[in-house]
Amino acid sequence: MSNDQGLLTSSVPRTLETKSKIMGFELSDVLILLLNLSVQNLIFGSTWMKIPMVFGTSLVLGGLLFFFKRGKPDGYIQHYLEHLISPAVRSANTSDSSYQKFTGGISE
Repeated sequence: MSNDQGLLTSSVPRTLETKSKIMGFELSDVLILLLNLSVQNLIFGSTWMKIPMVFGTSLVLGGLLFFFKRGKPDGYIQHYLEHLISPAVRSANTSDSSYQKFTGGISE
């Protein structure tokens, strides 16, 4: 009887769907930072502006991401960009011009 009672009251972690983060940044944010770092290094790597441009822009971009996303849910940047790209007006009761009736694979 004690085994059944133990199963009924066992604790379960509440963070099963927590996203992986590196130093507080989501993996997509880290990808953006590394992409910026590599492109800036490719452009300014052999010039005297390497240190301010490569590391400076990465630090500024990291700070902007950190403060812009503070208190926002995971995936906020992705959803915000999808919102900007999506059409402004969505019609609910219009005919679908690309609709084709399914014939079951039988051509007539």
